[in-house]
Amino acid sequence: MAYSDIAMLSADNDFIYRTTACVSTQGETDPTSWTIEHQWQMAGMPGFGDKYASAIANGIERPGNDQSVISDPDILSAVQSLRA
Repeated sequence: MAYSDIAMLSADNDFIYRTTACVSTQGETDPTSWTIEHQWQMAGMPGFGDKYASAIANGIERPGNDQSVISDPDILSAVQSLRA
């Protein structure tokens, strides 16, 4: 894992939108603000940076949108852990 991978993931609009969509299902009244406040923590979740870097190295065009890179259950688990 490199910090640059986490930094790129934290700015990936697809990942941000997917995180916001997840948060919206968890009862947050302002999922966009929650996501902005926690985007660095989300990107820094264990394994997320490595998965993102591997996807880029393998030519995946939109790694933040690809569920084979970081799945919806991965995002949900991360959101729930941060909200706990």
